[in-house]
Amino acid sequence: MAKIKSIEYFRVLPRWIFVKVCDVEGNYGWGEATLEGHTEAVEGTLNALIKRFVGYEADEIENLWQTAWRLGFYRGGPVLMSAISGIDIALWDLKGGYVLFRVMVYYSIRNKFRQDGTMLGAKRRDFQTRKHNMPVYQLLGGKVRNKIAVYAWIGGDRPQDVEVAARVRKAQGFKTIKMNATADIDWLDSPTALKSSVERLKIVKSLGMDAAIDFHGRLHKPMAKQLAKAMEEHQPLFIEEPLLSEHSEGIKQLSNLTTCPIALGERLYSRWDVKQFLQDASIDVLQPDISHVGGISEIRKIATMAEAYDVAIAPHCPLGPIALAASMQVALSIPNFVIQEMSVGMHYNTEAGEYDLTSYLKDATVFDVEDGYVKAPTGIGIGIEVNEDEVRKVSLTAEPWLPKEFYGADGGIREW
Repeated sequence: MAKIKSIEYFRVLPRWIFVKVCDVEGNYGWGEATLEGHTEAVEGTLNALIKRFVGYEADEIENLWQTAWRLGFYRGGPVLMSAISGIDIALWDLKGGYVLFRVMVYYSIRNKFRQDGTMLGAKRRDFQTRKHNMPVYQLLGGKVRNKIAVYAWIGGDRPQDVEVAARVRKAQGFKTIKMNATADIDWLDSPTALKSSVERLKIVKSLGMDAAIDFHGRLHKPMAKQLAKAMEEHQPLFIEEPLLSEHSEGIKQLSNLTTCPIALGERLYSRWDVKQFLQDASIDVLQPDISHVGGISEIRKIATMAEAYDVAIAPHCPLGPIALAASMQVALSIPNFVIQEMSVGMHYNTEAGEYDLTSYLKDATVFDVEDGYVKAPTGIGIGIEVNEDEVRKVSLTAEPWLPKEFYGADGGIREW
């Protein structure tokens, strides 16, 4: 075992936070602590955790997790759990990370020794190799599948041009897309505001693709009930966050009114947050986000809980490559996984400029999509190699990403 020597974090475009953990023997791992729109809050929490965890044993991941959760007195919430996630993912990656070892390289072919017993002509050299030489999914018990079903976004925050965008995704190898159900909408709006939502779903389905519909917590109960009912006959893959997750009683009511599978989970931050939705049987698909929920350690436990309630796992991940790579490691190792979100070409990425999902990777082919799937990565750790030089360069000037703001015709705030 080796102690943690350093923990660094890097703010990078378009809106991500990467974390690097190094131990005293030269091992390192990468994690992601992205919390969209709250970059500086997470950075502040990381500063506090860094002070605590430098000097801890890097292999004792569960001990670090429990320390961060239990010994801070105040527990949970998106900021703390995102910071924990970044460190946790990095520690799992480190378990398959580089280890420094020394050998004596002899460049003399004759066995000549000094009086102290060392060989003449010997030179000490340092090499790096993998510590455990295996992917994280092997540390989690091994694979239960050989490839990972994936989907990508179309349509943007105010969905439009979905036919063109869906055709592009189909050409890229995707068989499933996700799109926002509506633009911003009022608490109680005209029923005509929902007609275009149904038409967009019909367009995508006519192309032979499946579509997940993200209500995004934008709709309140009067409109969510109507839209879920209107979409039933067109069979969305699932409807996501039909109501905000704080309205658990409303979600339970809605689940009794629709046959559409209900998904949520990006705004649940621990197994304790998830518990109620499993117990009241109000959801069909759980969407924990590995960068918001406490990392690999916690999402694995949540998946096991969900399996006992016959609830599927579709990890939320409109984030960076480290979060996606870590999610894929978990997806390969759990029986109730169904489909993985990818942010490649997502509107939040393209709006910010040139940096997209694979911009910080040495080998972008690890996320190649074929016939709706990404093959199980063969790389060790979380399966990717991060271009650290690019990360450090971009982090020098990257600004925090701010959430969108939506306002109605009357000037009142609408849900983003």
